[in-house]
Amino acid sequence: MTNTNFSQTAAFIWSVADLLRGDFKQSQYGRVILPFTLLRRLECVLAPTKEAVVAEAEKLKASPLPEEGREKFLLRASNGLSFFNTSPMDLGKIVVAH
Repeated sequence: MTNTNFSQTAAFIWSVADLLRGDFKQSQYGRVILPFTLLRRLECVLAPTKEAVVAEAEKLKASPLPEEGREKFLLRASNGLSFFNTSPMDLGKIVVAH
């Protein structure tokens, strides 16, 4: 990416951030947007295996396995990731439901 493209992209992102900030003071904005940015990034990483993990978690609900055993099955369903999310909800569904 060239310096000009980077500067234009950064300026665009900040202009969108200013629009989204709304009623938040500039000093408060980071307390809201940064956690949601992190959550969205984690969702994107988990997206390819989300359905498999949620389905596996549903299967394991009635299982007599201890928590550690369930976790191993869920990690296997997450296809090599070291973390997973068993909730069927995501930010997109929350926004639409609101």
